Amino acid sequence: MRTDTMTPRRKVRALPMALALSMALALAPVGTAQAATTVFRHAHLIPIDAPETADGLLAVVDGRIAYAGPAGGYAMPPDATVVDATGRWIMPGLVDTHSHVGGFAAADESGPIQPGVRVLDDVNVLDAGYRRVVAGGLTTLNVMPGSSFLSSGQTVYLKMRKVGRGEVLDAEDLAYTIDDGRGSRRVLGGLKMANGTNPQRKPPFPGTRGKSAQLVRSTFIKAQEYRAKVAAADGDAAKLPPRDLDLETLVEVLEGKRVVHHHTHRADDIVTVLRLQQEFGFRLVLQHVSEGWKVADQIAAAGVPCSVIVIDAPGGKLEARDLRFETGAILAEAGVKVAFHTDDWITDSRLFLRSAALGVRGGMQREDALRALTLAGAEMLDLQDRIGSLTAGKDADFIVLDGDPLSVYTRVRETWVEGRRVFDLEDPEDRLHADGGQGAGANQTPYLCCAEHGGES
Repeated sequence: MRTDTMTPRRKVRALPMALALSMALALAPVGTAQAATTVFRHAHLIPIDAPETADGLLAVVDGRIAYAGPAGGYAMPPDATVVDATGRWIMPGLVDTHSHVGGFAAADESGPIQPGVRVLDDVNVLDAGYRRVVAGGLTTLNVMPGSSFLSSGQTVYLKMRKVGRGEVLDAEDLAYTIDDGRGSRRVLGGLKMANGTNPQRKPPFPGTRGKSAQLVRSTFIKAQEYRAKVAAADGDAAKLPPRDLDLETLVEVLEGKRVVHHHTHRADDIVTVLRLQQEFGFRLVLQHVSEGWKVADQIAAAGVPCSVIVIDAPGGKLEARDLRFETGAILAEAGVKVAFHTDDWITDSRLFLRSAALGVRGGMQREDALRALTLAGAEMLDLQDRIGSLTAGKDADFIVLDGDPLSVYTRVRETWVEGRRVFDLEDPEDRLHADGGQGAGANQTPYLCCAEHGGES
């Protein structure tokens, strides 16, 4: 049995055991015959779906969680690598239900509703912004197109596997996928929609809220008609309508295969979205809901979850002026499932933990606020069977903190994805992205003497 510690390390040092383990795991992908076991002992565990444990143990085997709970409940294998996590807090990797890191261009100015466009085709997996993401403890993102359209395209759910270091070159290598039943994998994501002031522009865009709703209704009706024609053709190619990628996407929405993530702020806009959802029966997550506290009972009655943004500084758009710290608490009290999101850059991913703290400041219960960073978001993305809690069998996505996650003084020390460490605050390169400074936002280190020598020429 080998033992490692999480004590501070000097800048110049021999290869630490935990880093050696990470490298070994990187060379042995999940599913190999010889499973690697890592055990974190004496940590304060926050499982999310179970009570916190002050002196807990987390066991990771072959990229998955094998055990999380009191130390006495796990029989440790003799060949396990043991990490002394005394003084550390461990919780699930954070889930961001609304991010724009890595690229968010999808629809263009040719029309207000373009659901067939995929943000996946715009994602740059080499973007240094992903280093900020893991520095903040985020392990899963719902990367969205922008909100200047009634529908700007399809979102994509990404897992932060070795991001930003040139080891992943294709966005599909980060994407969550599912068997499509035809021998291939389908990339998972939702559909971004929006209302309010953002999509209101000159024709062909709507100029009023009423026109916005009318355009959405008309397009969903076309999708219903398209679905009926496809069904009537019964596989006969001669009878099939011309293929339409926009309508195909909306048919997925109508059939519940794709969740609508709907940007909306004002109370009247929120109610309009609920009205459309009732008319067409699509699955829905309300995003932002700055005035959700005004219509909490209506949201709860509709059974629709909310992804809330908490901004700790003034500014932004006029329709968000009634944003309140109490929104999460009021929604949760009404029975609404609540998650938080960054809308990065609106909130920097490195400060995502602060959202839960501000939620508690506004009256949320601690358990609800921490769940809003993790399991609630996973449920909104249909990923709750894989992530969101320290539960045996789930992916070993977790973060190591040096204090209570609700404290402003707490920092993310390490971020692990599928049992592999993807961020370590003691690594100088990782610390640069966590703290900022010269070169922190660069996708590539420039070939300049000044960059290499702190500005000296």
